[in-house]
Amino acid sequence: MAPFQRILVMKRMLMLIALAAGAMGTQGALAKLPTPTDAQQAKAAETKARTAWADKVAAFQLCKSQDRIAARYYGDMKARGNATHDPVQTAACADPGPYVAPPAPAAAAAVQSTAKAP
Repeated sequence: MAPFQRILVMKRMLMLIALAAGAMGTQGALAKLPTPTDAQQAKAAETKARTAWADKVAAFQLCKSQDRIAARYYGDMKARGNATHDPVQTAACADPGPYVAPPAPAAAAAVQSTAKAP
């Protein structure tokens, strides 16, 4: 078999594989997921809140490390007698504090219903 014929055969095989994978993908897209339960929704909300808090902690830690690096740089340059530009003033690092879990949806509804009772 000539090299160009091998290439044509390989292209046809790859095309068939791609078509088969596409057909499998469309069948999976037609399936419907069940609606999440209250417990699953509460767990998703908890995960979302914890992830948001972790992102804030990471940003705070990055901010503090950048401040330390800038302070060391300006200190080293001043010790060597090199001239530097004035540092750019940025927003202060915001400490997110400890993690506080959001109230559960069922608990929040119960608190609201008891608050309305006379």
